[in-house]
Amino acid sequence: MTELASSPRAKRPEFRNINALTDLPTYRLPPAGWVSILHRVSGALMFVLMPFIIWMFDTSITSEISFAKFSSAFTIGLGFVPGWFFKLVALSLIWAYLHHFIAGLRHLWMDVNHAVSKEFGRSSAIVTLALSLGLTAILGAKLFGLY
Repeated sequence: MTELASSPRAKRPEFRNINALTDLPTYRLPPAGWVSILHRVSGALMFVLMPFIIWMFDTSITSEISFAKFSSAFTIGLGFVPGWFFKLVALSLIWAYLHHFIAGLRHLWMDVNHAVSKEFGRSSAIVTLALSLGLTAILGAKLFGLY
């Protein structure tokens, strides 16, 4: 027993002053950290793209002519902006909504069930990332006309 207590252990690195250029690129963020950051990013993205969301909604329900204009914006474009760019913005909104929704359900589940453990945090974060990216890929394939 004294042999184990007296053996020198490897000293862990201490970070007192973190340099953003040298330390952050090598830092490995756990999946729960990525989900947390992406939850904030997706919320900000939906907020910033709110005028586009309002334009899409207004143009799609005003009249049949405006719906045709809305549909053509995604196929041939609008003004100098090509149609694929509108699809890409819509795809980013799809991802933002799905990720924000699924990550929000994850946070609610953890709050209600007091499921705050390292194992559950990691596994639920991986499920959240997989679901949001998988559903985005499926809906993106539909958006770009692959099926």
